[in-house]
Amino acid sequence: MAISKELLDILACPKCKGEIYLNETEDGLICDNCKLMYEIRDGIPVMLIDEAKRLG
Repeated sequence: MAISKELLDILACPKCKGEIYLNETEDGLICDNCKLMYEIRDGIPVMLIDEAKRLG
């Protein structure tokens, strides 16, 4: 189940309120500013800072 373009357009990083984008495998949303990935589970983005995965 893919995330719609409309949903991606309105979502923002809950930590910095910055722009996020879909990763290559389409199983997470990336915030380059915070270096966090928010997982997508069953087609629903989990936008909780405590559950985000640190990148790099």
